[in-house]
Amino acid sequence: MIGTTSSRPRRLATSRGFTLLQLVVVIAVMGVLAGMAVPATTQLIGNLRLSGDARSLTNTISLTKLRAASHFTKARLFVDLSGKTYRIETWQKSPGAWVTEASDGTTSLSSNGESYSFGVVSTPPPNSQAAIAQSPACLTAAGATIGNTACVVFNSRGIPVTDVVGGTGGPTNIHALYLTDGKAVFGVTVSATSVIQLWRTFPLATPNWLLQ
Repeated sequence: MIGTTSSRPRRLATSRGFTLLQLVVVIAVMGVLAGMAVPATTQLIGNLRLSGDARSLTNTISLTKLRAASHFTKARLFVDLSGKTYRIETWQKSPGAWVTEASDGTTSLSSNGESYSFGVVSTPPPNSQAAIAQSPACLTAAGATIGNTACVVFNSRGIPVTDVVGGTGGPTNIHALYLTDGKAVFGVTVSATSVIQLWRTFPLATPNWLLQ
């Protein structure tokens, strides 16, 4: 009829959803991306831990040097190679012993995957040691060698020296400490003139040391 409006019900608009196949494809892609990201993230975290431990070791060696000069006595960084720890010790003439100050304590490596080792690298950083090696083993007050240790020793003037019973030897460049996680190697070297340097080689099998 003229003048009347239609009362037909409007058709409700419907939104299309994802099909099961589309959801499966999206989930599969996310799984692939996650599988690629997790190893990369794990490696990045490992690199940061190793780098952090190497820099902390470098700073502690510098602190050991300052401690020797400020205390007017010998000081050494005592490294437990198997226990993966290190600490600063100063020589006390009375009673004639190496002492760890209460404020220093002992520091451990941050990851079980790290170790004091240079892995398969066979060449030391340039202008450092003649042959790659950890610093010489620490000595007791009586001069006995302490197994599975390495010590970086400074005299009262902050010069790196060889440790001898009843005194110190002459300046030396044999002091160095190496860390690895099986993927990269960091080395901290101490020159006979007291220059402390941090090095890194990557990949592991290439002895191409880069100064950090």
